[in-house]
This record gives sequence, structure tokens and C-alpha cells, in this order.
Amino acid sequence: MATKIALAGIGKIATDQHVPALAASQEWELAATVSRSHGVDGVEGYKRLADMLDARPDIGAVSLCMPPVPRYAYAAEAIAAGRHVMLEKPPGATLAECHALIAQAEAAGVALYFTWHSREAASVGAARDFLADKALKRLHISWKEDVREWHPGQEWVWEAGNLGVFDPGINALSILTAILPVPVHLTGATLSFPANRDTPIAADLAFAHPDGAEMTAEMDWRWEGRPEWTITAETDGGTMVLAGGGAELEIDGRTVAPGAAAMAGEYARLYARFAELVEHGERDCDLAPMVHVADAFSLGKRVEVEPFSF
Repeated sequence: MATKIALAGIGKIATDQHVPALAASQEWELAATVSRSHGVDGVEGYKRLADMLDARPDIGAVSLCMPPVPRYAYAAEAIAAGRHVMLEKPPGATLAECHALIAQAEAAGVALYFTWHSREAASVGAARDFLADKALKRLHISWKEDVREWHPGQEWVWEAGNLGVFDPGINALSILTAILPVPVHLTGATLSFPANRDTPIAADLAFAHPDGAEMTAEMDWRWEGRPEWTITAETDGGTMVLAGGGAELEIDGRTVAPGAAAMAGEYARLYARFAELVEHGERDCDLAPMVHVADAFSLGKRVEVEPFSF
């Protein structure tokens, strides 16, 4: 029997990815939504999470898709009500509140899942396997897209407490921390802030690798045309190019894992993993990608660039 789940925060990512994934799932039944202004046809809707929790004790899990800043309060409320919780990336606005949620979920004995959808891209596993026994020489991340396409008119992405260009850039960092066989840490960053915004529109990063490999990243939300979501790694055993947001893998110019279109199947796999966690009452709460973002804001040199408007 499918487990009833509520979806809170019915915006673009919920409509584009979560709702279709749940509709196709045999493990989940979308039984309610929580949103101040939107809903899903044929699904009972509530404007407040508290109202849904009170009215629907039969709903055992909540998936949260609202922006990062209000997410903690929603997650804490659901956990306190004994519900299992799944969080869209990033899992919160700060590392401290994420650690608090972990402690709350452990005390309540409920499942908690910090999702990183790009780790579920078709060729990420093959990239991890390729790098597992190789000596890394150089690695470069190029993560560029047009914010007007991916966040059309969404002013919240520019507000303090949100991530700006790291909203997509954290996807690259989630892949990086999944495919490297050793941990790395940030050593420097340059963050480009539009004169009229509180979050960066572009970022250049440098990392330290324990064996001295050169590691850099460039992220840009001003990109026009087809997105460029690529990780290139030069090793003693060949050069790997993981492209399409993790969908496609080439080694020495030869396609070895063609994969599917970007994001295809990622959310289905996330919900399958959440079902496993709920079944066993476990938590999957990796914060490694978010640590890199926090370090970038901590170490980063701030550069003011031209104002941005949609």
C-alpha cells in the first residue's frame, strides 16, 4: 500500500519534478498540498502546515519544497508532529539549523532526508567508479545557466539567506562530493554580487586536494543559451568529462554513459530512497555540499557588478 505524503511549497520545482515523480510512484500517494497560493488539481490543499497536520493524521510524511529561509520552521513542525520529512536542496538556510533538525528527527524517531537531486543523475555513479582508483591531476567545474529561464521572476533567490548562483551551483558541489574518493576543502572564492541584490550572480572557487591536484569552479547565472553543467577531471588514467548536469559521461572523448536528459529520473530515485528511509526509520543527512557554500560565503571576496533585473 502506498504511503500518504503531503507536498509543501507548490512552486516551479514542485510542479516540474516532485508532482510527476509522486504521480508515477507506487510507493507514495500525494494526499495533500500546503501552499498559500497554489495547489495540485484533484489533491486536497491547505494554506498552513499546522492545519494539514491536525486534519490529516493519516499522512505520515511531508516533502518540503519552499525556499530555504522558511524551511526550518516547517520541518521542525512536521517532525514534532511525528511525520517523516524530506527536504529539497539545500536542506536549510544555515548549517546550524540543519544540525538541529537532525537532532530533532533522531529524538522523534522519524526519517529525515536531505536530498541532492543531481547525485541521482544518470552518469554520476559511473563517474565515481572511474575516479575511484585514479590519481587526480586537475578538475574544473563549469556551471552556467540563465536565471531568467530557471527562476523566472522569482525574487526570493536574490534575498539574503538564499544562495543566488549557488542555488544551481550546489548541484555541482553535490556531485563533486559524491564522485571524489577523498574529501577536499575550499581555499578561496570570488563572489560577484549585482549592485541591487543580496546574493551572488556568479562565483569562482578554488579547492585544496590532499594530493595537490588543481581544482577550480566557475558558476554564472548570466549565461544565455543552453546550460553548461560540466565537470572535467584529468587523471593519470585519462580525462573524464561529466556533462549535462551528470547525465552524460565521456572518457578521453569517447561516450561511455550516454545517460538521459538532465534531471530525468532523478526525483523518482529520490522518492524511492525516501521510502527506504521511512521503512527503516533512518536518516540520510549529508551536508558536505552545503559546507562548501558556507565556506565560499565565509572566505569569498565580494565584487560588485552591474544591477540585475528580470
